[in-house]
Amino acid sequence: MKNLQSTTTLQNGVEMPWLGLGVFKVEEGPELVNAVKTAITHGYRSVDTAAIYGNEVGVGQGIREALKEISITRKELFVTSKVWNSELGYESTIAAYEESLTKLGLDYLDLYLIHWPVTGKYKEAWRALETLYKEGRVKAIGVSNFQIHHLEDLMKDAEIKPMVNQVEYHPRLTQKELQAFCQQHDIQLEAWSPLMQGQLLDNTDLQEIADKYGKSVAQVILRWDLQNGVITIPKSTKEHRIAENASVFDFELMADDMKRIDSLNENHRVGPDPDNFDF
Repeated sequence: MKNLQSTTTLQNGVEMPWLGLGVFKVEEGPELVNAVKTAITHGYRSVDTAAIYGNEVGVGQGIREALKEISITRKELFVTSKVWNSELGYESTIAAYEESLTKLGLDYLDLYLIHWPVTGKYKEAWRALETLYKEGRVKAIGVSNFQIHHLEDLMKDAEIKPMVNQVEYHPRLTQKELQAFCQQHDIQLEAWSPLMQGQLLDNTDLQEIADKYGKSVAQVILRWDLQNGVITIPKSTKEHRIAENASVFDFELMADDMKRIDSLNENHRVGPDPDNFDF
């Protein structure tokens, strides 16, 4: 992990950047377009969106504007989207993929995820993802918010294992068992809400560690993600924050500081519980 273009290799050989831009809750409009464009011009090569975010059009526009401005090719970017719960069926998932591509204005996605493990629905959706993958229409496929038992259930019938599992992950929710399971099965863990929606930024333990390294609390948390082997996609629309979030490749947390951050775990979620949601 040397810089913002540094990647990890997924189980199928696809290279995925360690750090990307998340756009959850960023509405369509100039702010969104500008955030995506700013991130890419600052060196980000990964952008994560989802159908339910309702902002794929703006993400696509930001990508196109950035590609023009800094003369890189589409192949140099890694774009992720996700199929929403209402579309989790074989045909409907394939149709949802087409719709996401159309809105983004892209020919393919680098990663397509099942957004939530809706009981009785995700296996058919996974079959659709396997079809898209086998046809070469998407570079990698995975899931989001899957617990160990969801992964075990999915893999009983799957031809292809998920390559990524994107979950809520931060110092208050370290998910050690899930991470160990994913490592054992060569499934890359990815963090959403890495900064716990800002709730950790005034934590005194983290502030002490940040002061020691001359970094911000956000940078310390993101660095902790990376040193734990977890891909991370912090969200921001402000240029100085987008730049700050990326400045995590010039220092390394010592082992005792990593353990201290691990010890903040309370199994506390800010998002829905994957075993108990109703949407």
